Amino acid sequence: MVENTDDLTPITVVTGFLGAGKTTLVNYILKEQKTWKIAVLENEFGEVSIDTGLVAESMDAPEDLITMDNGCVCCSIRGDLLRTLGQLSKRRKDFDTILLETTGLADPAPIVYTIQTNPKMSEHYRIDSIVTLADAKHLEVHLDEIKPEGAVNEAQQQVAFADRILLNKIDLVTEEEKKHIYSRLRKINKFARVIETERSRAPLDKILKVNSFSMEGILSYDPDFFDDDDDEDAPDGNLKKKKKTHRPDLVQSVGISFAGNLHAQWFNMFMMDLLKERAADFYRTKGLLSFHGQGDTKFVFQGVHEQINFGPADKPWGKDEERVNKFVFIGKNLNRRELTKSLMECLYKYDT
Repeated sequence: MVENTDDLTPITVVTGFLGAGKTTLVNYILKEQKTWKIAVLENEFGEVSIDTGLVAESMDAPEDLITMDNGCVCCSIRGDLLRTLGQLSKRRKDFDTILLETTGLADPAPIVYTIQTNPKMSEHYRIDSIVTLADAKHLEVHLDEIKPEGAVNEAQQQVAFADRILLNKIDLVTEEEKKHIYSRLRKINKFARVIETERSRAPLDKILKVNSFSMEGILSYDPDFFDDDDDEDAPDGNLKKKKKTHRPDLVQSVGISFAGNLHAQWFNMFMMDLLKERAADFYRTKGLLSFHGQGDTKFVFQGVHEQINFGPADKPWGKDEERVNKFVFIGKNLNRRELTKSLMECLYKYDT
């Protein structure tokens, strides 16, 4: 069975480009709610956090505020995150959850890697969800920011990594603009849940302790997410044909599903080769698998770049349940047809 994570303290990683409303969200959580007891790891650019005073005003005790000296939580200073969480581990059960606010340029992948691979971290903490705050009014400006050829701008990366997208400042856009924004978001990451907010007022039960980063998350995805068509969904649930009104997004999400039993060795070799060659291109991967020779055991996996967690699902395949394999790939330069062909070549070939 999948490891019991009930005793681990959940960490919600909040990212988003500068000005999207992350600090307002933190202050809303700390100032206006009384139910949750939250430890905040807050970080911004600069040697002294420009938001320390603002955030501290919302906390019951200033000493509860944990701010890193150099103001960054990025891959290059992973040691600071380890030290801070290590110091907090003795008190972690005093809190319901931990909120880790990252800088506007932070890539959450190193944070996830640190928590999952460092034994001193993984025995105390788990990543609960990655929440990306997006400014509805200026989102497309950030998504369309031109980078050197082959590079992906940070806004597209942050949308790609998200389990939850807080579409903030929604009151500043028209219904038509909102539909177009949804279309862009769904193209990049149609598997993330979009939550509309004004002034970062988010329903906390939709972003905290939701366990949306778990390997089991793929089990709750809408089957329509795996359809191969040229339509995109709008916030009102209606489908509309795509209109090429902007440069194609370099980052895309692909859902693939097909029935049958996979050959474990062939599938493992395919995934190892794929991630060895293109780990940087694959931001998020998830899978629901049926293997030949494994009885009713249902397998799930989740990955961030080359870091993959794999194991049995909590529940086995049902007696009359169709064995449908499902895969989620979010990244850049994805070719759905090639991925589907390669995955289906991993199906077990029965003797004839």
